[in-house]
Amino acid sequence: MTATTSPQLGHIHALLAENGYEVSEPAADTLRVEEVESGVAVQAILQGDIMFFSLTCTVVPRAAITVEIMARMLAADNGISTSYFQLYDAGAGRVAVTLNNFCKLQDMGAEDEDDILSCIHFLMVDVMSARRLLGDLGK
Repeated sequence: MTATTSPQLGHIHALLAENGYEVSEPAADTLRVEEVESGVAVQAILQGDIMFFSLTCTVVPRAAITVEIMARMLAADNGISTSYFQLYDAGAGRVAVTLNNFCKLQDMGAEDEDDILSCIHFLMVDVMSARRLLGDLGK
């Protein structure tokens, strides 16, 4: 498999759309997946046989990311059960706080479909805990 495997991306796009998500393809090997009721959007990127999922929780000034906030984000009992946080430089002295997950694709059978849907679901659940955890960080 290569990073430009369009049939796989097309299969994933169709799978997510069939399961009630609004799906678009903003760039090569990239899907924007929106949960219609909440409006929460996940970016999904296919690289080889790995599907990476990322959901931006907030974008804040770099100074807002304190030791206390980092400790909350890294704590084992923070309520984030299957996803993980990452920080990205958003430019102009700001940082994007994201939740992330991934799955390894094999043959695009039922197990892969279940893994893809599970990753999206876990991010949607974990973002609720992340918003409570981060509190008013984005304000």
